Amino acid sequence: MTNILILLLLVIGTFFILSATIGVLRFPDVYTRLHASTKAATLGISGIMIGAFLFLNAEFQIVSGKLILGIIFVLLTAPISAHMIGRAAHHTGVKPWGRDQEAQDEYADDYRNQK
Repeated sequence: MTNILILLLLVIGTFFILSATIGVLRFPDVYTRLHASTKAATLGISGIMIGAFLFLNAEFQIVSGKLILGIIFVLLTAPISAHMIGRAAHHTGVKPWGRDQEAQDEYADDYRNQK
């Protein structure tokens, strides 16, 4: 039963990493690429690391603190770094992609009102 769970976690993690890669290559602008790279890659890396943790625990009775710290580190830092990159892109003037070029930029309106 444990081997099936480990296999499932590894396959799901690999799927999310593959979908993140395709999203980064296919999406049109910085903001949608950030969404693909952080959401899917974070889930993918976490799934693979949890699968590796369970494998080490089931096969060798090893509780790897490094894997646990790696999972926590990825879950905490990836969303924060994506937020900062998106914010920096917005402050430098990168416009969000939209089918109509008159897309509402609510963040820019709020940013102007704060000054």
